[in-house]
Amino acid sequence: MDFLRRLFGGGTRSPSDEGLHLYVRCDHCGAPVHVRVNPYNDAAVEYDDREEISGYRLRKEIMDSRCFRLIYAELVFDRNRRETERTIEGGSFVSRETYEQLVAEDAARRSGTA
Repeated sequence: MDFLRRLFGGGTRSPSDEGLHLYVRCDHCGAPVHVRVNPYNDAAVEYDDREEISGYRLRKEIMDSRCFRLIYAELVFDRNRRETERTIEGGSFVSRETYEQLVAEDAARRSGTA
């Protein structure tokens, strides 16, 4: 029985989430957006002058559900896939807590309780 559980995913080990969660707020309408990216699959390899891997770059187009304007995020990673830089156009990065607060305020406003 343990063999079947391990075979079909019921084992005790849980796979690690290698994703990076980005929490963004649109500069135009203020809508909060959550995006999950995978630096191992979504990032493009960058090479140095000797044609060796120098790092990775991830460009992500993000669209909110309110005004539908594109937000452009760019993350730079070193050769060990550690984030070294992040920039954003059309929005701003926010913390997970701020994102959750914005979502709650949005829900309250829509239901008329705020």
